[in-house]
Amino acid sequence: MAAPMTWRRLVVSVYSPAITGVFTRISDRLFRARDRRGGSSVLLLAPLLAEADPPPRRVPRPAGSTGAQGSGGLCGHFQWMAEHVPAFRVPGNRIHVLTSPDHFYQTMKARIKTARRRVVMASLYLGTGQLEQELVDCMEEALLRSRENADAPDLKVSILLDYTRGSRGQTNSRTVLLPLLRRFASQMRVSLYHTPDLRGLLRLLVPQRFNETIGVQHIKVYLFDDSVIISGANLSDSYFTNRQDRYVLLENCGEVADFFSDLVDAVGDVSLQLQPDDSVTMLDGMVHPYNGNRQAFSVAARKRIMEVVNTAHVRQQLLNGSQDSEDDGVSEEGDDTWVFPLVQMKPLGIQIDEQVTQRLLTDAGPDSSVFLTSGYFNLTRPYMRMVLGAGAIYRILTASPEVNGFFGAKGVAGAIPAAYTLIARQFYGQVCRQGQQERVHLHEYHRSQWTFHAKGLWYYLQGQDRPCLTLIGSPNFGYRSVHRDLEAQIAIVTGNEELQGRLQEEQQTLYQRSSEVSVATFERPDRHVKLWVKLVTPLIKNFF
Repeated sequence: MAAPMTWRRLVVSVYSPAITGVFTRISDRLFRARDRRGGSSVLLLAPLLAEADPPPRRVPRPAGSTGAQGSGGLCGHFQWMAEHVPAFRVPGNRIHVLTSPDHFYQTMKARIKTARRRVVMASLYLGTGQLEQELVDCMEEALLRSRENADAPDLKVSILLDYTRGSRGQTNSRTVLLPLLRRFASQMRVSLYHTPDLRGLLRLLVPQRFNETIGVQHIKVYLFDDSVIISGANLSDSYFTNRQDRYVLLENCGEVADFFSDLVDAVGDVSLQLQPDDSVTMLDGMVHPYNGNRQAFSVAARKRIMEVVNTAHVRQQLLNGSQDSEDDGVSEEGDDTWVFPLVQMKPLGIQIDEQVTQRLLTDAGPDSSVFLTSGYFNLTRPYMRMVLGAGAIYRILTASPEVNGFFGAKGVAGAIPAAYTLIARQFYGQVCRQGQQERVHLHEYHRSQWTFHAKGLWYYLQGQDRPCLTLIGSPNFGYRSVHRDLEAQIAIVTGNEELQGRLQEEQQTLYQRSSEVSVATFERPDRHVKLWVKLVTPLIKNFF
């Protein structure tokens, strides 16, 4: 007799690409010309027409590669990344770990004020408070100086934000930037990326507060001349005060800065352009993201963005080609560190970060250690399987309910901390059932009056007491990061002992504010998950 159809199997059964395609085609034909803001919360069920996680894809091993545990030297362990993405060789002493939200904020203000050639900022949104206005004032000061000072006549400011998040409410990112755009129109560009998946019926009916769940521009890159900050932090007051994140400054690393400037330009080119009258337009020849053909937009956007990645890849291969692939990563100039940019934009057919992350998780062998952190514990099913099937010791850090950014929110959003508690409990149950408690550990971050948004990974090779690799950037290792949003991070591979020490200190500082999860954690009364939260958890898992 066939098994009964449970509600979970019923939900999974509608995750069909075919049904999604039919829905999209009907939406395009009926509502292509419509552009409304309102809607009913009932339409939150519309995003259930989403794909489930596909089987994991493995990054192929280059000929002769032996994996992370089979060869000597850092180059031998991780140089396989250079087969897939640009590899930038830099001195480790030019990479600085910023230690706090205020350190991040003050560094940005100082760098904006002294920029002479370019300021490039990519974020989900720009907040509307006093601290955010001070950032805008710093841009105005720099632009005024460039206009009046012959030493810096060519300063350009380029800002990339998400359209839906940046347009929410009467006062929003656009209204904050408009006075500056009107005053310095020839020196300033504001691009608003709009996902091609929010169109037709969804765009017409999903409420403003929830339309960003369909997909957003999530890259967090802040660039000043030849220096760049890679982070997971947005441009909002909490990220400057009491929201724990991660941030690294790559100082005077011109090639890395050029790459990310070109990447932001490419995404900006396929985005809506904010005009001084608060209207938006597309560049000539570009496909419109929600009025144009969905496939044509994705093809054009992928081509434009991959031009940047592929051009940099070829250039760096030529520059690095003369160096011995079996060395220890140290050149005569002291370039002891590799920086690998990883881009994930699956709505556009780009999944470099996913492939590299899968290889890292799979290759983590016995006696190595991986510290992985995410503000929202929601590993994709392939990532979970790789963690449970790997040989390395894993210590996974996530937010406790009280420091989750959605704690205390109203409506469905208020259920998000409890939903992540349920997801963590389910994962921990798998760990226990497979007898992996000695190898896979789950930790929760605690800090009064703070929220937790840090994400990334630190990789300790066998026999090493300091990490030689870190991932840092915007991805959360969850469904949205892999399947819905535009993401970017960097892998830093370093033999520089001082930089390794700073990365170790960063990792330890985060984990010192945590407690390890046990069975008793989930039996506490405050961890009880209500039935309705359990019912909406599959939705939350894919869209928050």
